[in-house]
Amino acid sequence: MIPRYTRPEMAKVWTEENKLQKWLDVELAALDGLAHYGYIPKDIPFKVRAKARFNIQRVKEIEKVTNHDVIAFLTNVAEYVGPAGRYVHFGLTSSDILDTGLALQLVDASDILKREIQKLIHILSRQAQKHAGTLMVGRSHGVHAEPITFGLKMALFYAEFQRNLERFERATENIRFGKISGAVGTFANVDPKVENYVCRKLKLAPAPVSTQILQRDRHAEYMTVIAVIGGSLEKLATEIRGLQKTECYEVQEYFAKGQKGSSAMPHKRNPITCERIAGLARILRGNALAALENIALWHERDITHSSVERVIFPDSTILLDYMLGLMQDVIKNLQVNKERMLSNMESSRGMVFSQGLLLKLVEKGLTREDAYKLVQTAAKRIWEDVNANLREVVLNDKEILKHLSASEIQSVFSYKRHTRNVSAILKRAGVLKTRK
Repeated sequence: MIPRYTRPEMAKVWTEENKLQKWLDVELAALDGLAHYGYIPKDIPFKVRAKARFNIQRVKEIEKVTNHDVIAFLTNVAEYVGPAGRYVHFGLTSSDILDTGLALQLVDASDILKREIQKLIHILSRQAQKHAGTLMVGRSHGVHAEPITFGLKMALFYAEFQRNLERFERATENIRFGKISGAVGTFANVDPKVENYVCRKLKLAPAPVSTQILQRDRHAEYMTVIAVIGGSLEKLATEIRGLQKTECYEVQEYFAKGQKGSSAMPHKRNPITCERIAGLARILRGNALAALENIALWHERDITHSSVERVIFPDSTILLDYMLGLMQDVIKNLQVNKERMLSNMESSRGMVFSQGLLLKLVEKGLTREDAYKLVQTAAKRIWEDVNANLREVVLNDKEILKHLSASEIQSVFSYKRHTRNVSAILKRAGVLKTRK
């Protein structure tokens, strides 16, 4: 059953009709290959293709008796094709069809996911450019550290999703494989050149070595990459959730007219979309673990992987497609509170400039340890006195004034030195294009 949140294009990939159509595509390509190399009469592919059909309800009826989905499918196709149907599945085994058909479905799903990742990358790029100079505080351990810009934060995720796109493309290539090697992969009844022919026709690569199945390390890699992308989406969602907390309030998910945040508290505006994304990422990780469990099968095959894959492949590709769509909307419509970002940064009353002060003292000849003690002592007064400001404290600190003039101290308390390399970083990340 396809979940209700499935987007139409991805839903089509995982319909029963499309699955059986992929099986039929593989069978017809195999007939072409068999005829081409003289295993069956030359006219058979034409005769079969002219009549080849299937009926989902009829396949289900037959499967109730056979308890075998591929046999039920082949039986139904033969009902349409007639005598020429005896050549359908000639020399093949079920997994030749199942695994090659699954590869075709995964390639189709991957084309959709690749496009959606690219959309998110583009939206992140636009936000990074738009907010390249939007000042905010950087935090480590949740505590104010030094000034950054919101554009840099967006550029970080832009670069991460570029890496995700590269990972995903590599993983997709590693599941773009088919096999027509027979019951235990020995090509006992069909020459490897038939497999080459079929895979080329279906735009897949032939597996160099297979058993009755394609090896599941390929699929585990694919599912693990999907989980990594889900982790990046969760990371971005968690960042937004943290910045939307009331005491922070630097960004906010778009809140539509008529939307309500709480049944009890009318004032609430909650980051529900980001929370949904963060929760769904857990399912992707769980499915990746199941895919890893599928790698170790008995001998040339068993079917412990089969029932698992009927759930995890549709589940994870559908979920990732849905999550990418949600995040695209969140980032595109994100409300950025520039004034609150600045006021939050200034609430630490100059402490974000402590490293600059430390380095200025070191430049004047102090040891790093001595300079550190002077700045830390000054900062301690800020923590203890809510009305104190680091700049004023330092300008009245006799020990620091022995080494720095008032103008030298003033120069430390500038945002410019923290933002002067933003453009260079954005260019290096590919957000801003370097002029040739």
